[in-house]
Parts: sequence; C-alpha cells; structure tokens
Amino acid sequence: MSKPEATEERQHGMGGGAVAADELRLLIERAERLEEEKRGITDDIKDVMAEAKGRGYDPKAIRKILTIRKKKKEEYQEEEAILEVYLQALGMI
Repeated sequence: MSKPEATEERQHGMGGGAVAADELRLLIERAERLEEEKRGITDDIKDVMAEAKGRGYDPKAIRKILTIRKKKKEEYQEEEAILEVYLQALGMI
C-alpha cells in the first residue's frame, strides 16, 4: 500500500465515511474533560466520607443509604421483602 493510499484509508471510518478529524478530536477532548471532572467528584465524595467517619458516622452505612435513596420506595420495599424471605430460609434471622 502506497503512502497516499494509507493516508486516505486512515481518513475513513469503519463504515467507509470520511472522518472529520476536528470533530473527532473535540469529542475525545470533551470525554477527557468529563473523565477529569468525574475524578474530581469521586475525590470530593471520598472527602465527605472521610469527614463523616471522622465525626463518628459509618461510611458504609451512609453509602447504603445513598443507594436506597436512589431507588423508588416500592422497588426498595420489594428487594427488602425478598431479602428477608431468603435470610429466613437460611436461618439467618
């Protein structure tokens, strides 16, 4: 494959369409910025959990509460009911 053919091939996407290099670069840079923001938020959450632990709260329990609060009340109640049945079946409660 000659050099011009190789360059031409790199400028086409998997579907054979031309790749807009500037658009692709902007999308990648945007994703990179979002990843950086996500790392920052993750660090902030870790700081909050460390502060909670320092004040005597259990971070594991706080994370569980956060998970529960994300769910619909009915969904959570159904999961808890199933869990209770399973724990009873195993003789754990």
